[in-house]
Amino acid sequence: MSSSKTPTVGGHIDAQCTRCRMLTNHTVVAMVAERPVKVQCNTCGGLHGYRPPKAEPKARAATPRRVTDKPARSSRSADQEQWQRALADKDQGQARPYAMEAAFAADELVRHPLFGVGVVTAIFKPNKVEVLFEEGRKTLRCKF
Repeated sequence: MSSSKTPTVGGHIDAQCTRCRMLTNHTVVAMVAERPVKVQCNTCGGLHGYRPPKAEPKARAATPRRVTDKPARSSRSADQEQWQRALADKDQGQARPYAMEAAFAADELVRHPLFGVGVVTAIFKPNKVEVLFEEGRKTLRCKF
C-alpha cells in the first residue's frame, strides 16, 4: 500500500494492474468491510478487481554452484579418447557432410561445418542423432 492507513473509497493504493501487468498506483472504487475489492489503474485507466502487490520472494541461502555449459573435464577427456579410438580405423575422407535432411546410421562418420569430423553414437527417433566430436557429444537433428 502507498500509505500505512486503511484504504478508503477514492483513496490511492498500490495494486497489480491486469492490463499493465505490473505494480501501479490505483484509486479504490469499491470496498467490502475494510478490504478494497475494485480498483481503477491511474496509469492505464483499467477497472478491475483488487490484486494486492506480490510478496517479495524470500532470499534463498547461497549455495556454491558450478555454472557451465561445458561437460566436466573428466568426461570431456573420456569423450576425446573414445573419439580418437572410433576414428583410428576409419578413413576421415569418407565422412558424409552433415545435413538436417539426411539420414544417418550408427557408427557412421559425419563432417560438420562447425564441429569437424564425428561419429554417430546413438539414434533417437523420430529425428535426432548423437554424434561424438573431438570436443564432445552433440545432439543433432536429422531425417529418418
